[in-house]
Amino acid sequence: MTQKVPQRRNSKAGKSTGKSKSAKYFASNPEARAKKNKYNTEYHSSDERKSYRAKLNKKTRSKPLNGDKDYSHGKDGSIRPESRSKNRARNGKNKRSTKR
Repeated sequence: MTQKVPQRRNSKAGKSTGKSKSAKYFASNPEARAKKNKYNTEYHSSDERKSYRAKLNKKTRSKPLNGDKDYSHGKDGSIRPESRSKNRARNGKNKRSTKR
């Protein structure tokens, strides 16, 4: 018979603040973080953002894609399937697009 060993909690879980400049800044400036979170709450609760998310969710639910595809946003506003690697790599490092 095997003996059960209690699992140890990861002591580092939930303590990472991120490595980007902005993550370090907001971690060390709680007032600025609170201001940013307030702005984000207002922005993402607007009717425009809610309808945008609803539209994307509806598309994803109506036509689920296989494992290696994502829905991509075209410059003309269309939504079409594209491979994940191409879709996610387009913005490049520091959001500098590789395709204009």
